[in-house]
This record gives sequence, C-alpha cells and structure tokens, in this order.
Amino acid sequence: SNSFGARWFDENWKPQFDQPEWKNTLQFYVDLMKANGPEGASSNGFNENLALFQQGKCGMWIDATVAASFVSDPKNSTVADKVGYALAPDNGLGKRGNWLWAWSLAIPAGTQKADAAQKFVSWATSKAYAELVASKEGWANVPPGTRTSLYNNPEYQKAAPFAKMTLDSINAADPTHPTVKPVPYVGVQFVAIPEFQGLGTTVGQLFSAALAGQTSVDDALKQAQDAATATMTEGG
Repeated sequence: SNSFGARWFDENWKPQFDQPEWKNTLQFYVDLMKANGPEGASSNGFNENLALFQQGKCGMWIDATVAASFVSDPKNSTVADKVGYALAPDNGLGKRGNWLWAWSLAIPAGTQKADAAQKFVSWATSKAYAELVASKEGWANVPPGTRTSLYNNPEYQKAAPFAKMTLDSINAADPTHPTVKPVPYVGVQFVAIPEFQGLGTTVGQLFSAALAGQTSVDDALKQAQDAATATMTEGG
C-alpha cells in the first residue's frame, strides 16, 4: 500500500480506505493474485509460501529476512541455485512495499528471575551465540537482522549471498516516514497505536475475503473504512 501512495490515516487521524490510493492498491493485489498467484492464497501463511517457493511453484515472495536462508539451502530448496534477492517493489512514487518488524525478547516486570533472564537475553543476542549457531548450522543460518557486526563478517558474507540485500532492505525501511503523503503515526506496514492490533486483524480479514472472492474490493474497503472510523471514534 505504501508504494501505491495509500495511508491508514491522514494527518488528522481520519481513516483513508475510501481514497483512490487504497482502491488501486487492493484491486491491483487481488487481480495480480487471481491471475498469477497460487490457489488458496488468502489462507497461505509463511510455511505454506515457503513450501511453494522451495518447490519452484512461487516466483516472487516478500516476507521475513530469515526466509532467505531457507530458500537458498540446497538441502531443502529445489531452487536454491536459482534464487535472486531484491528490494521490495517501488511503484514509482518513492516508497517501497517493504516492511520492518522485529521479534523482541522481553523480561516481565514481576519476574523473580530477572537476573537469569537478562543473562539469557544477553547471551542469545551476543556474538558468541552467532558463532555457536554458525558452528552447528553454518553461517548462512545465523539469525539475520540481529547484529550489525554480522554483516561485516567475511564468513557470513561468503556463506550468505543475501546478506547485503538483507541489510539494504532493513536500512531502506523508514518507520518515521513510511508513506508518500504525511501521516501522524510511526510504522512501515502497521500503525503504532494500541487500537491497531484489533483493527489490523479486521482489515486483514476483509482483504483476505476480497482475495478469496467472498466479497468485492469495494465492499471490503467500505467495511474497512467503517471499522477504522468506529475504532478511532471509540478510542477518542
């Protein structure tokens, strides 16, 4: 949606699903997937898409950085020697269809074992852990996006042909300026507000229904607009 100029909200927090940018975004996606996507695409998740790609049944896949090591592993991927890596598409408006997300290790405030948890977090994100994984699984399988130093490691660069593109993709995503037009929120493919967890799920389900042919693009967008308006009104 970012590459098509769409926004979740304008600068006054007014939902924008009734704007032409969203119509262009969703219509393009639905048409593209119906013409060229796999069957049942609306219900496919990471594992389903990974299997399709590894079997040579998926030509383009945009997902988590960790996927690169899976699709390039000759033990599991039939297309390991045919995979290329690129930045997420740009529709010509200056913003790419990428996203930026992170899995974080949190320590509950009420825990009685904060010291032990802190030691684990420190170890699990350390250079020593990366070296341990490399010794057991190979450098290409070291968790990506965790340490800047990993991308300066010659052994990792040699083993992971996707290393530079992964780092470039991370650096290309700008959560503070995610859209073509100004927005009041932070987030590349999400909105960093408490209400987004529920709203994001609702909108995702509506768009999946449009992809599955259970509703039209126009109806999905209207319902998304109504849901977003109700959510923001309730949230004040």
